[in-house]
Amino acid sequence: MTLYLDANATEPLRPAARAAMLAAMDTLGNPSSIHASGRAARKLLEAARETVAAHCHARPADIIFCAGATEANALAIHALGRDRPILIGATEHESIRPTGAEILPVRPDGTLAAATLDAALARYPGALVCLMAANNETGVLHDIETAAKSCAIHGALLHVDAVQAVGRCPRDWLAMGAASFSLSGHKFGGPMGAGALVVSQGIEIEALVKGGGQEQGRRGGTPPLPAIAGLAAALGEPYESDKILSCRDDIEAFCIGLGAVIPGAGAARLPNTVCLILPGIRAETQLIALDMAGIAVSAGSACSSGKLAASPVLAAMGFGTLSGQAIRVSLPWNVSRGAVEQFTMAYAAMVKRALRSPAHSA
Repeated sequence: MTLYLDANATEPLRPAARAAMLAAMDTLGNPSSIHASGRAARKLLEAARETVAAHCHARPADIIFCAGATEANALAIHALGRDRPILIGATEHESIRPTGAEILPVRPDGTLAAATLDAALARYPGALVCLMAANNETGVLHDIETAAKSCAIHGALLHVDAVQAVGRCPRDWLAMGAASFSLSGHKFGGPMGAGALVVSQGIEIEALVKGGGQEQGRRGGTPPLPAIAGLAAALGEPYESDKILSCRDDIEAFCIGLGAVIPGAGAARLPNTVCLILPGIRAETQLIALDMAGIAVSAGSACSSGKLAASPVLAAMGFGTLSGQAIRVSLPWNVSRGAVEQFTMAYAAMVKRALRSPAHSA
């Protein structure tokens, strides 16, 4: 049986999400229809919206359901970035890299220095700044509150890609000053196929996907009701940060003892994410060895169509050729202490074999 340690790609489905999805599948009707079945579907949709709004410290009217965070990010850039320069951090996800955006360098720990952002905003006042709450590869947390204050001073807007943070390290990003933030259900135990863009009160959103006027005319298309119901149910489930952090710390300590390097180790990070560079051993070699041992981990983002290449995130942090020698271990919400033991044993065996084989060296 596979030990699944790739939660940043997608979390295991929460039982509450599964139950909510099954109930929604039994609800006949399109939420846009005005007959009794349609009204029942609409009631379920709006109940999910209220749940998401409460968790996100927003009004229900400020929740725009989408197919996922990639679409939510695209909608934010389309609506908020019009006629504005766009500034992004060098470690941002591929879904936030519009043509012509100014890419801001990060420090060796993966964070964006306040002085760097201030200098860029002085050159481009009124810009749209796009910044991750938490990096999907290293788990490094950006200082969103400080970035939002800088944006306010310079008349800029801030969009936060909160995909990896929602459900794991909750924050009130709107209160911090973000104009919008994105989330995706399958990153916190909901199903794939549903996400949301959450906007600050008063922010106008012009639809990117036009259709029948759904989502107050801000996103067309019949909403995937079961997926949205599952998203809302998963969002309300508890996250055992202390347990997961303890597992992460034990894995890191063990792997450091075998020569691994932890990118972003000095920065605040997600409790579940371990990025491991093993100097001299290609990421592909590590992934294959661990997969053969029945352990599922990844190298870099899960949104690269199965491609395996040196991590641009680690390259931006200054790791050079080591950027192609990293794997990501991301612990799921249901991780156990036994999983730590199983992974560390397999990792140690992998290191021993790889170091004996010159063909596996980078």
